[in-house]
Amino acid sequence: MTRANSTRFERLEQTIIVSSLLLMVVVTVQPILNLLAISFSDSAQVPGMSGLAVVPRGFSLDVWTLLIANPEVQRGLLNSLFITITGTILNVTFTALMAWALSRPRLPGRRILFVFVLATIVFEPGLIPDYFVVRELGLLNTYWAVILYKLVNAWYLIILIRFFEEVPGELLEAAELDGANAFQTLWKVVLPLTMPALATITLFYLVYHWNEFLRPMIYLNDSSMHPLQVVLRKFVLDGDKSSMVGLAAMSNYQGAAQISTRALNAGMIMLTILPILAVYPLILKFFTKGTMSGALKG
Repeated sequence: MTRANSTRFERLEQTIIVSSLLLMVVVTVQPILNLLAISFSDSAQVPGMSGLAVVPRGFSLDVWTLLIANPEVQRGLLNSLFITITGTILNVTFTALMAWALSRPRLPGRRILFVFVLATIVFEPGLIPDYFVVRELGLLNTYWAVILYKLVNAWYLIILIRFFEEVPGELLEAAELDGANAFQTLWKVVLPLTMPALATITLFYLVYHWNEFLRPMIYLNDSSMHPLQVVLRKFVLDGDKSSMVGLAAMSNYQGAAQISTRALNAGMIMLTILPILAVYPLILKFFTKGTMSGALKG
């Protein structure tokens, strides 16, 4: 094959790849833009909007005003933030500590401990045994029943172990010669070098806690403790608009009863999506850093 034909083929290949990626972006983003447009549209014009519309009709903030002012939505948002932030901090901390220990070749019983980790993947307990354990521990109707579940995810633990094992032994030996103990070596040497892996599992844990709704529905009997996802299910899946519209008398918002259910559902869905979308750019920068980038710091 000549160089000209090779160049033509490469351009065609690049065009196909770029076009495919653009199509995937459009397919992914379009539904989100549609929900956003509906939530900012005048309720009287929402029924005429198709599923492809991405521009609001008759711009209005009525839906967002009602959502933000609703006490149940406010409580759900605060509950979700507490569960997600607390859970993610504990998850990342204990996963990193356990991964650091299991990545050390001189750890006694390392292989046996790793077998137990793999066993949790294959033999995960069912919902009923899990419920009995939570009940016996006295964690029913507490946030900890949701936060402490899978405090260390075995898959994410394996990812961190592999990254920790790739840190050159020379750097660890240099830290030991400088008088650093195990925790100092982990904090000042290993973690900065494995930031891409930490960012990855942090994002995974964040998304998991933020999207969790099954366990809160089972273990949190007090509705005031429900996270935003449970509130979303109540409004969207159960079609419960009464509590939302009932806010009209409390807030003197006379237009609440006229708000379209479709617009209200769209706004509620976007309210649960936007916080995670806002976190992605903050973590994304760590994905492009190499494992050894921290070693170049002075």
